[in-house]
Amino acid sequence: MGSSLSCCGSEKVDEGLTPNIGNNSWRIFTYKELHAATNGFCEDNKLGEGGFGSVYWGKTTDGLQIAVKKLKAMNSKAEMEFAVEVEVLGRVRHKNLLGLRGYCVGTDQRLIVYDYMPNLSLLSHLHGQFTREVRLDWKKRMHIAIGSAEGLLYLHHEVTPHIIHRDIKASNVLLDSNFEPLVADFGFAKLIPEGVSHMTTRVKGTLGYLAPEYAMWGKVSESCDVYSFGILLLEIMTGRKPIEKLPGGVKRTITEWAEPLIIKRRFKDLVDPKLRGNFDEKQLEQAINVASHCVHSEPDKRPNMKEVVNLLKGYEPNGKLMDLRIESIKYGEDLLALDQGSEDEGGRDDESDAYGVFGAMEVEKMRDPNVRRGDRGMATYG
Repeated sequence: MGSSLSCCGSEKVDEGLTPNIGNNSWRIFTYKELHAATNGFCEDNKLGEGGFGSVYWGKTTDGLQIAVKKLKAMNSKAEMEFAVEVEVLGRVRHKNLLGLRGYCVGTDQRLIVYDYMPNLSLLSHLHGQFTREVRLDWKKRMHIAIGSAEGLLYLHHEVTPHIIHRDIKASNVLLDSNFEPLVADFGFAKLIPEGVSHMTTRVKGTLGYLAPEYAMWGKVSESCDVYSFGILLLEIMTGRKPIEKLPGGVKRTITEWAEPLIIKRRFKDLVDPKLRGNFDEKQLEQAINVASHCVHSEPDKRPNMKEVVNLLKGYEPNGKLMDLRIESIKYGEDLLALDQGSEDEGGRDDESDAYGVFGAMEVEKMRDPNVRRGDRGMATYG
């Protein structure tokens, strides 16, 4: 790929923005194609919105359902996140990672194209529009947990250079028609050179999921993703948010809530009440075991993602991680103040982004721009 590649009509791609990606399963879209597929990026097709811009559902002329992320600002920060995400998406190929379908670059436009995920995000099921329907039974939850862990294992141990995601959270786990999880949103990802154990960088991500050493000092390593996964695993089991507001405005982390129950081995009291007691006790204890050690305050005492996957699958039922105890982290008041969502400070979890880029809108509003008025072009739900 060189600077002569053209997309968005006749506009030329800047040489410095051409991603160095290593497979050809994606393609360059024209702006005209994406404009037509999304019915002019109309509000009825909008799936979500955040500090980065908006994501729209669309359907190409050959019938492919897509999601198009349209960046709203072309400042240096947005350019960097766009370049990083396209670069990483083009490198990874795993059943539990959302791949790149294509992209479009023009003078004033940056768009990334993904496959559309019919069951939206994990967050939309745990805390959003599908909460009352309880589509996620215990078996699906454990499948989602293991699949997400396998996606992270690939990033940390199998792809070269290794990749740290830096923003593992429920809204970044998307679900296909079979509830297969796909980890998404690589705009904050870091590629780690061989032999480098950690890096110091500006803090990005979402409070509640952030490892303490990263939130406080900007020290990022693969164990930061492990910590975030531990929070996500607790969220999947309990149905609680990583940070919840108590009466009087006090904020409490999920680890602060779970710690006394885990110490007293009151495991059943941890399970999401919406499951009505339908869960596997052995899997529950093993998952609590994994989550407890993923969120350890000391990074070198956390398991790696290979160990996490093996433990969740039950390959090491009598493994080393059996001291069930959480050393809960209490964020400082200055950090908790950022929980309101601040694009400048790296938190993208504001109200407009609350359900992730797949799931902020009522799905029934979507119309297929490629069919006649009156026909329905909605996605099929599993």
